[in-house]
Amino acid sequence: MSQNVKYTDQFLKSINRLTGIPVKKIQAYAKDNNPFNILEHPMVLEPSGQQLEKINKLNEFISNYNLLKIEEEQKRIRFTSSSEAGRYFVSVLGGVKDKERFMVAFLDNSNSIIEAKTVSEGSVASTYVYPREILKMAMANDCSNIILAHNHPGLNTQPSKQDQELTQRMVDIFTPLDIKILDHIIVGGSKFSSMAQDAYLPTLSSNRANYETIEIKMDESLNETEASFDVSFGNM
Repeated sequence: MSQNVKYTDQFLKSINRLTGIPVKKIQAYAKDNNPFNILEHPMVLEPSGQQLEKINKLNEFISNYNLLKIEEEQKRIRFTSSSEAGRYFVSVLGGVKDKERFMVAFLDNSNSIIEAKTVSEGSVASTYVYPREILKMAMANDCSNIILAHNHPGLNTQPSKQDQELTQRMVDIFTPLDIKILDHIIVGGSKFSSMAQDAYLPTLSSNRANYETIEIKMDESLNETEASFDVSFGNM
């Protein structure tokens, strides 16, 4: 009960700051009425012209925010399988031929992209990845799931030993935080491989979190592979 009263007081004080209507007048009205009425039906408090103008601007902002939020949610990219994730990263990384680029897609609990970010760029043969920086980005995005991705300029899409070690490192870091690594996509030109599809993706944390920098290298001795089946992500 005390938490509800505290929240109500904060809400009423916020209305006061945003509209200029005296706190006591707002509190008196809220004792017997829904305080949201002050915004939805402002004339119940007989506001001054200046106060009414502020309320109208506030309502306009709320309306526009809600509309834009709906539009953005409709535009957001949502992954339901490794194939969808692979096609997305091919479109982003497939044309990168002169360097290795490492990206991370931070996802919400419906596997929609909150932010897809390049976290490292290196040479044609390797790049360095900084796990601690990825952790900071994940916390800032308040994500639920993560998909890793990088390109191999040599067009070989099979994961190297370093690719597998890095993925295990990410699992070790994020599993205790209830953030799941859904996949690690490796792009080579117009093709990709999925560590989830090809059963390379670690499912369990094996060690304590290790935040040391790791180098991932392209191994041209590996044979190029293509995914033979798809992995569904579902809603986590």
